[in-house]
Amino acid sequence: MVATVAERGWPYFDPDYDTLSARINPPRVVVDNAACEDATLVKLDSVNRHGILLEVVQVLTDLDLSISKAYISSDGGWFMDVFHVTDQAGNKITDQGIIRYIHQALGDTGENADADLGTSFTKAVGVQSLSEHTVIELSGMDRPGLLSEISAVLTDLECNVVAAEVWTHNKRVACLVYVTDQQTGGPLTDSEKLALIRKRLRQVLQGDDSQRFARTDFSAGVTHTQRRLHQIMYDDRDYEGGAHVSKSEVDDNELQTSVSVRNCVEKGYSVLNVQCRDRPKLLFDTVCTLTDMQYVVFHATINTEGPIAYQEFYIRHMDGCLLDSEAERQRVIKCTEAAIERRVSEGLRLELCTNDRVGLLSDVTRIFRENGLSVTRADVSTRGIMAVNTFYVTDASGNPVDRKVIEAIREEIGQTMLQVKDSSSNHGKSLRESSRSKFSLGTFFRSHSERLLYTLGLAKSCS
Repeated sequence: MVATVAERGWPYFDPDYDTLSARINPPRVVVDNAACEDATLVKLDSVNRHGILLEVVQVLTDLDLSISKAYISSDGGWFMDVFHVTDQAGNKITDQGIIRYIHQALGDTGENADADLGTSFTKAVGVQSLSEHTVIELSGMDRPGLLSEISAVLTDLECNVVAAEVWTHNKRVACLVYVTDQQTGGPLTDSEKLALIRKRLRQVLQGDDSQRFARTDFSAGVTHTQRRLHQIMYDDRDYEGGAHVSKSEVDDNELQTSVSVRNCVEKGYSVLNVQCRDRPKLLFDTVCTLTDMQYVVFHATINTEGPIAYQEFYIRHMDGCLLDSEAERQRVIKCTEAAIERRVSEGLRLELCTNDRVGLLSDVTRIFRENGLSVTRADVSTRGIMAVNTFYVTDASGNPVDRKVIEAIREEIGQTMLQVKDSSSNHGKSLRESSRSKFSLGTFFRSHSERLLYTLGLAKSCS
């Protein structure tokens, strides 16, 4: 007997059926530079399956494309979406290599995906292979000097750090470190050495006598760095910390993050609304968290007005249920706020560019620690023979760093190698100045998403 939808759960994704449907109806991808004056439109029509929205957003985000608007619908077994994207300079996407990569990465098998991409896009951006590195995952209580201690242990155990990314939020830290063996230049294979690394790093993470669990592990599969960082911090329950308000938000309360959840029972959805300061990779962060919390996005509208981003998601549980309890709604709100805040970097931005060498990260972070600096976020990478690292730093109390201290550090490391990039950005127009198009209960449609639903014939006018 064939199971009913109710027995299977809703939405039901049959892997065999999805594979067959994808072969019969392959994704159709259109990259359109003519339809919009100030952005490139990336359109995708595809058979729906769980996680496809995150995959699409991840492809665009990994290419460092800015998403200013998006319209998403995935009811009825079919996934349709439109993204308005630009490069980081605000220009349309004209590079044919990037356009072909988008076609191929999103599964388009048409003529636009046939050409050779060359060496620039032979690897999925943001994804690291375990065949080349050993990936160490760390989480625990954050404290000043922690990154210095971690890198010192790895250097002492003859590990070369080729890449690392560190996030801190609500006094917790998550870190992915990609290392190779100094002797072989490849991944670590000695089981005794791996056990010793785990033991030493766990001692470092538990050095604060925190009762919260400190975790040291080795990744077991191909890793997308930033998604994995979200998962580590979510598993570590960083969202349970106190409400975080950044210094920039204190200066302008109108730009604080606002997240709300309501049930739209007549349409059968829970509606998640997010309003916050726009920034790169914002959509990836929210969609990543919703996906990992086992929610399905059926419809969504993303819009930016000056410095403000508006996101509205029509969601259900994997089993088709709404967010019925107040406790669950509050948990989704806290987790969404945490997803937004994790990437917001407090402190002064320092950029290091120099010839790579074994122990470089250990030496630089030791100098930071000796001068009383705390690293709130770090992005460490190597490009050929060069080390290209970005650090966000505060003093040990989380306050702005004295510029005299920074100059002393630059003198010690090298004035030309360590550059200061002030992270205090110009916030642009205030919310009041950009509120003329803001979502409102008094508009003809209650939201941009309801306008989209009406356009697709899935909702009636509220007039």
